[in-house]
Amino acid sequence: MANTSPGYGITIRVEGKPEFQPVAEITTIITREGAMITALDVAESQLDNVVIDVTCDAVDSNHAEKITAALAASPILSVRKVSDRTFLLHLGGKLEVQSKVPLKTRDDLSRAYTPGVARICQAIAKDPADARRLTIKRNTVAVVTDGSAVLGLGNLGPSAALPVMEGKAALFKRFADVDAWPVCLDTQDVDEIVRTVQLIAPVYGGINLEDISAPRCFEIEARLLELLDIPVFHDDQHGTAVVVLAALSNALKLVKKDLKDCKIVLNGAGAAGTAIARLLVLAGATKIIGFDHVGVINKKREAENEMRRWFIENCNRDQFEGSLSDATKGADVFIGVSAPNVLTEADVASMANGSILFALANPDPEIDPVIARKHAAVVATGRSDQPNQINNVLAFPGIFRGLLDAGAKKITDELLVACASAIASCVSDAQLNASFIVPSVFDTNVVKAVAAAVKASR
Repeated sequence: MANTSPGYGITIRVEGKPEFQPVAEITTIITREGAMITALDVAESQLDNVVIDVTCDAVDSNHAEKITAALAASPILSVRKVSDRTFLLHLGGKLEVQSKVPLKTRDDLSRAYTPGVARICQAIAKDPADARRLTIKRNTVAVVTDGSAVLGLGNLGPSAALPVMEGKAALFKRFADVDAWPVCLDTQDVDEIVRTVQLIAPVYGGINLEDISAPRCFEIEARLLELLDIPVFHDDQHGTAVVVLAALSNALKLVKKDLKDCKIVLNGAGAAGTAIARLLVLAGATKIIGFDHVGVINKKREAENEMRRWFIENCNRDQFEGSLSDATKGADVFIGVSAPNVLTEADVASMANGSILFALANPDPEIDPVIARKHAAVVATGRSDQPNQINNVLAFPGIFRGLLDAGAKKITDELLVACASAIASCVSDAQLNASFIVPSVFDTNVVKAVAAAVKASR
C-alpha cells in the first residue's frame, strides 16, 4: 500500500448500537483498508445509539471512497456523512484583506482616506519613488499565472489555478510576512500577459510568475525583465533550481564527492530542468547529460528557443547519444523533473557508488523512492510524506523578503547560487544525514539566511 497523505484526509460520521462495539468495528475496517486514523471522537452517545466521527488519511480519492464503502458495508454500522477535509479547508478561499490601520473614528477616516490621503497622493506624484515607502508596494508581490501548467495537472485555466495561487500567497505571508495576491489571467497569449503585468506593476514590489507552461514562460520572463523596474521571479524555474542546488550541495558533502567531478543525468529539460542546469553549471558542474520527452539533448537537436540553445551549448559536452538507461550507468547524480516511473530499479542499481537520486515528479516520482533507497545513498522527492522534500517554500519567501527589503530591481543567477548556499548552510554538520539534506520548511532561520544572502549579493 502506498503512503497515506493528509491531502486526502476525510472525516466520516458513523453510527451504530453500543452493544455491537462500533468503535472497534470502525478501527478494524479502516486499518484493514490501509488508512491511517488520526482522530476518533464520539459526537453523540445515547443508550441505544452512538455517533462517531472518525478522521483518517487516505492514499488518494479512490482509496477514500473505498474506505467509506467498506464502512457502509458493515451490518452493524451506518455512514451518515463524509467530509473531505481538504475541500473544507478551501471553502470560501484561503485569503482575506485586513486593514493595518484603525478606522474607528472620524479622525481615523480623515487620515486614512479623504481629505488626508490627498497629501500622500501629491507626494507620490511629486516623487514616484515614495510609492515604495508610502503604499503596499513596499511589501506586496503579485503571484501571476495563466493556468497553463498547474502543478502536474496541465492546462486547467485561470479559475482552476486560483487555489494554488491562494496557497502560494498564504505561504508568502506565513514564512516571510510578505503580502502576496493571486493574479490569474484569462489569456495565454504572451503579448497580452506581458502587457497586463506591465500595466498592474505599479502596485507591486515584485512579480512571482507561477504555473506558466514552457517555452512561453521563458519569453514572458525575459520581456518583463526588460520592461519592469521590479524583480521578476519564475518560481517553477528559479525556486526549484535553488532548492535542488542546496540539497545537492549537502548530499555531495555527505557522500564526499565534488560537483565538478560528478556525472549528472537530468531528465526533464523544461522550465525547471533548464534553470537547474544553469545553476549547476554556474556552481561548477561540468558533466550534465539532459533528456526530454524526445530523448537525449545534443547538438543534433534543433534549438527551438533560447533556453534550449543554452542547454545544447553548455551541457552534454561529449555529445552522448544513448538512452536514459544508458546514461544512468555510472552516473553520480540523477535529477528528475519529468514524469512518473521513467527509471527502473536496474537503472538505479547501475549508478556509481554513493549515488544521489532526486525524483521530483509530483505527485508520482520517476521511481518509487522506497525502491530507489535500496541502491542510492541519498534519495529526495517532491513529496511531503517522504524524507528530503525538495520544496520551493525553502527559497521563494526568503528571496522576496530580501528583494523587498533591499528595494532590488533585478535577480541574477549569482544571487540564486548564493541563496542555495544559504539554504544548505541551515543544515549543520551534526544534522546532516541521508534523510536530512535540506532544512525543515518551518525552520525560521531559513528565511533570515536567504534574505541576508539576497541583500549581500546585490
